[in-house]
Amino acid sequence: MTSCLLKLLGLLLVFISTSSLHAEHVMSEQRLTQEQARHFLVRTGFAPTQAQVDHITGQTIRQAVFSTLVQAQAGRMGQPPPAFVSGPSATPLNLLKTQEERQAARQQQMREGLEIKSWWMRELIETSTPLQERMVLFWHNHFATSQQKVVRSQAMWAQHQLLRIHAMGSFSTLLHALAKDPAMLVYLDGANSRKEAPNENFAREVMELFTLGEASQGGGYSEQDIREAARAFTGWSIEREDFSFKFRPGFHDQGLKTVMGHSGNFDGDAVLDVLLAQPAAARFIVTKLWKEFVSMTPDTKDVVRIADQFQRSNYDIASVLRELLLTDAFWNPANRGVLIKSPIELVVGTVRQFGFDVSEPLPLVTKAAQLGQNLLMPPNVKGWPGYTDWINATSLMERKRFTEQIFRSIESKAPKPNLAAMTQRVRFDPDRWLSDYGAYADREPTANEKKRIETAVLAVPATQTIAAGTVGVAYLRSLTLDPAYQLK
Repeated sequence: MTSCLLKLLGLLLVFISTSSLHAEHVMSEQRLTQEQARHFLVRTGFAPTQAQVDHITGQTIRQAVFSTLVQAQAGRMGQPPPAFVSGPSATPLNLLKTQEERQAARQQQMREGLEIKSWWMRELIETSTPLQERMVLFWHNHFATSQQKVVRSQAMWAQHQLLRIHAMGSFSTLLHALAKDPAMLVYLDGANSRKEAPNENFAREVMELFTLGEASQGGGYSEQDIREAARAFTGWSIEREDFSFKFRPGFHDQGLKTVMGHSGNFDGDAVLDVLLAQPAAARFIVTKLWKEFVSMTPDTKDVVRIADQFQRSNYDIASVLRELLLTDAFWNPANRGVLIKSPIELVVGTVRQFGFDVSEPLPLVTKAAQLGQNLLMPPNVKGWPGYTDWINATSLMERKRFTEQIFRSIESKAPKPNLAAMTQRVRFDPDRWLSDYGAYADREPTANEKKRIETAVLAVPATQTIAAGTVGVAYLRSLTLDPAYQLK
C-alpha cells in the first residue's frame, strides 16, 4: 500500500511539473479568486482557514502581497520567552569537575532546548504573521546550527532571536550578525581559530552554503580564496564567562589577504562584504527563495532580474520576496501543488487550518522530529535538503499516521489509550469547521460540498476516490490521507 502511495505521489509531481508553463501574464492589479487567495496563503504561511481565504479574496495581487509583507515586517513574538533565558549563564562544561556534573549539565541544556522548541511551535501555531515565521524557519535552515554540538540553550535562543529580528530585514546585516554569533562560532569551530592555525570551516561554508553556492555551480571561488578568508576570521572568539562574542587581537592574522581578486588587510567583516559584492551571492539567495516559494525550476531571467534588484537594495529581504510573489511564475496554476510540505508545514498547517486547539505543543515538536525536521537540530551544516527528501516509505506512513490519529480521536469521541499523547491534548470542533462548506460531521457531504472541501484541503485534485457514504469527519480524514495532501 505504501509503495502505491509513493508511486502516486511521484506521478502526481511529474504530471504537475511537466504541465504547460505558458499561463497568461498575471497583472498585479488582477483581483484574487478563492483559488489564488488560497495558493498565496499556503505559500506565504501555512494552510489557511476559510476565513483567511475569504479575507483576501477580491483584493488585488499587489494589495495582498504588500499587506502581507508589511504585516510580516511588523510581526512580534506572541508569548514571553522561556524562563531560563533570563537566568544566569550556565557554567561551561569544561569547567565542571566530574563526568557526572558534565552529563547533568548537558541534560539540563537539552531540556531547555525543548522549551525553546515548544515555545517556537506555539508561535508557529498561533502567529498572526505566518510569513515572518516561515522566514525565521527558512533562515534557521539556511544558517543551520545544531544544539547537539553547541549545547548551550541560551546561545541557541540568542541565535533564534537574531534570525527573528532580521528575518524580513537585510540579508547583509543578518549575515554579518550570524558570522559573529556564538552558537555559529562553536558549531563551525571558529571560536578557537587563530593566526597560527586558521580553521577553514566557516570560511568554506560561508561561501558554499551561505552566500555563493558550490564553486562548481557558479560560485566563482577557489580553495585559495577559502584559505585566505579563513585567515581573516581568526580572532573571532567567545567570552567564556557570558558566552558573548569577543574579538581577540592577539589571535588575528593582520597580514595582507587576497579574496576573490580583492586584496587588503581584511578582517571577517571585510571578507563578507567582498562576498556580498559578487553577483553570484544575490543569485544564490534568490534561487533558494524561489525554490522555497515558487517552484523547483527557477526561471533564469527572473532570477537574474530579481537578484540585481536584491543586490542594489543592500539585500533587502522584503523587497526580494515582493518581486518573487509578483512574478507570473508564482501565480501560474501549473506551479500549484508542485512543492512538498516540510514536516513543520504539515504539522503546523494541519493544526492551523482545521482549528485544532492544542494545549501542549511539545508532542507536535516530537512528531515533526519523527517526520524528519527536528527544530534546533538540523542534520548537518547543509540543513534539511527538503523537497523529495522529505518523503520516503517510512516518513509517508508516519505522515499518514499523524493526521489519522488526530481525526480518529475526534471520530471516536474519547481518545483510545494506544493513541499518541499528541491526540490526548488536541480538541477540534468538526461541526463548526464543516459549516463553512455547508457540511455536517455526521452525514455524507453533497457533491458540491465535497468539491468545496477538497479545494480547501488539497492544493491539487485528489488522487484517490473516497468511498460513498463517508461522513464529514471521516471524509476530512480520508482527504488528509491522499498523497495530494503532502503537496503545497
